[in-house]
Amino acid sequence: MMKGADTKKKLSIKEREELLETLQARFEKNMKRHKGLSWPKVKAKLEANPAKLWSLYIMETTGGEPDVVGQDKKTGAYIFFDCSAQTPRGRVSFCYDDDALEARREHKPKDSAVGMATEMVVDLLTEEEYFALQKLGEFDTKRSSWIKTPAEIRKLGGALYGTRSYGRVFIGSNGAESYYSGRGFRASLRV
Repeated sequence: MMKGADTKKKLSIKEREELLETLQARFEKNMKRHKGLSWPKVKAKLEANPAKLWSLYIMETTGGEPDVVGQDKKTGAYIFFDCSAQTPRGRVSFCYDDDALEARREHKPKDSAVGMATEMVVDLLTEEEYFALQKLGEFDTKRSSWIKTPAEIRKLGGALYGTRSYGRVFIGSNGAESYYSGRGFRASLRV
């Protein structure tokens, strides 16, 4: 989706203001996700990091609905996850990584999850982060999300994904070359 798209990595004043308003409204509506944190401090950190704001803007415009889910106690960085109910609609139908994309001979998807995350300057959620997200609500009840896959699994050709069904969170695996219209990826960003 991003290849050849917005590569300027800088927001206009209007884009920045609209994004900050959206993030503030989401922050205030979902206080249970970030108990003990205050929007003015988050906003100050965001305003001091325009490159991170660009990444959040891309998370937002691809349907991720990013929100603060915590703060790193060691670094003080605020942690944002995609908090859309389903995996972001603008990031579906991707195989896992660029090696998998290159290996497909036919019916190549438009991108890979890892490739697009790299362009967005974000990370895929880890398995631990995916479980942490699921404690904040019910996510991916109709879709699934690629998650960061350990090297030993990837070397064997596989990749991991997370989903919620039957009231439980599941981590599954597929070949990294596979892609589905209902599978995308969720991003994390530290600011």
